[in-house]
Amino acid sequence: MSRLSDQVDAPMTPRQLATLRTLSAEAYQPNLTAREAERRIAALKAEIELANSF
Repeated sequence: MSRLSDQVDAPMTPRQLATLRTLSAEAYQPNLTAREAERRIAALKAEIELANSF
């Protein structure tokens, strides 16, 4: 296995997690309704499923 694939498959770093949380709060509406949250969860799951199909 190459070093690049090791880096790609490695878990996110604590810094990445903190940055992702901050950006998510800024990019998305943190106070979603239950219905909005379910739609967002479904959309993200669909996106992940699509990405995993390649």
